[in-house]
Amino acid sequence: MQPFTKITAIAAPLSMINVDTDMIIPKQFLRTIKRTGLGVHLFDEMRYDEQGNEKPDFVLNNPLYQNAKILLSGENFGCGSSREHAPWALLDFGIRCIIAPSFADIFFNNCFKNGVLPIVLEQKKIDGLANEKNEITVDLESQTIQLSDDLMIPFDVDPSRKHCLLNGLDDIGQTMEKEAFITAYEEKNQQDKPWL
Repeated sequence: MQPFTKITAIAAPLSMINVDTDMIIPKQFLRTIKRTGLGVHLFDEMRYDEQGNEKPDFVLNNPLYQNAKILLSGENFGCGSSREHAPWALLDFGIRCIIAPSFADIFFNNCFKNGVLPIVLEQKKIDGLANEKNEITVDLESQTIQLSDDLMIPFDVDPSRKHCLLNGLDDIGQTMEKEAFITAYEEKNQQDKPWL
């Protein structure tokens, strides 16, 4: 997993509540277990018309936001079915950070496991970020969002999840951090119980 330390980018405002995982990546694109190639289908039904042309009024089709790495949204982002393809699609598109007042639990956890930083922030502060036309910086190490005018907004993140993101550790990577302890246990167990 790619580590997350700091990103500086334009933040794309998706002013919607209850953005569910089927909106993020529709069900017809869930036929793969690869984590790549899904970005083109991110928000498919909102981004494209029936002929496959980009809808000019959708935020990620706006030239200003086509390379956004930060997404701003409303309450309950990532609700609906528990598909890990949703953070995969966001990441494949280039989104590394989502800022919303609240997230669905499973989606929130899946983000951390896939290198996407979900930040919980009150709506008033998100509205202020949405009005920012310049790049903002999200710094995980200092747990701050810095605006162009040097205004800093702090955010909270669980220390163990922060450690994993900073070091690019998924569940397997976390286990491998304990490799020396696991090996020592296995060796001792083999000595104490050779019949196993």
